[in-house]
Amino acid sequence: MSSSASQTDSTITVAVLPERDQHITAALDDVGATQTDLDAARVLIWLGGASGFPDLPDTVEWVALKTAGIEEFVSAGILDDKRVWTNASGFYAENVAEHALALLLAGLRQINSSVRWGWDKDHIDPAVRTLRGATVAIIGAGGIARSLIPRLKACGASVLAVNHSGREVDGAERTLPSSRMDEVWSSCDHVVLAAPSTPETHHLINGKVLAQLPSHAWVVNIARGPLVDQQALYWALKGHEIAGAALDVTDPEPPARNDPLWSLSNVIITPHIANPSSGLTRELAPWIAENIRRFRAGDDLVSTVAAGHDY
Repeated sequence: MSSSASQTDSTITVAVLPERDQHITAALDDVGATQTDLDAARVLIWLGGASGFPDLPDTVEWVALKTAGIEEFVSAGILDDKRVWTNASGFYAENVAEHALALLLAGLRQINSSVRWGWDKDHIDPAVRTLRGATVAIIGAGGIARSLIPRLKACGASVLAVNHSGREVDGAERTLPSSRMDEVWSSCDHVVLAAPSTPETHHLINGKVLAQLPSHAWVVNIARGPLVDQQALYWALKGHEIAGAALDVTDPEPPARNDPLWSLSNVIITPHIANPSSGLTRELAPWIAENIRRFRAGDDLVSTVAAGHDY
């Protein structure tokens, strides 16, 4: 089945599950879609996780998932080739880019140390750094990177972007394909992880990589926890091989109370709030409305995904 709707019928029936949402309802009302039960729906907007995902009737032509990362749906074998599937890749990019910059600046400006140690100027002052003149590598230069790059450049940083193809990324001074990843670590000051979790990106940040980064480097992860070998990260941080790490995602989530990362002063951990759940559907709703318009017109939908691929 192609990534466009198979029909151009103007009557779009939509099931919103596991429960209806005010922001999604408003978006559907704006585009004249009708909410209904799953058995009568052409479209399913699924606002839950892989657990509890319903059996789909053949009448469902398109399933919209609320998250950008859909690894759990892929692992559970939920995606099929009977209908169109979309995720939310890029839909939350502004939120996540803002958080990534906040984490990086908090580390460089020693906000975390000031909160932890108070007015310890003699200890904290020498560790303060700036983004001006720094090179920030963004691993996984998609929608988040496109939102983050102008923010970094406004702070005086330059950007080394890494994507799968090596196709030039707007605003980046240099773009490399993922096949040349080994060239990145000695060419940057700091790293922001924005790549999906796949077998190829598992423990992308490991002991070997950490040893190649400069001692003033901060590693920021707003992507997926498994991209980082946290044991290797702990020892690199404890030994001051790098300056610090700022993690909005961990593996597992949440970290255990006795996880040694908590004991380190050069670690910032936020509880997976780069795209806060409390505002998720508010951000998602305009994209749902746009895809409903496209579905009605028989046009390709934004952010389609397919069974048999890694995400």
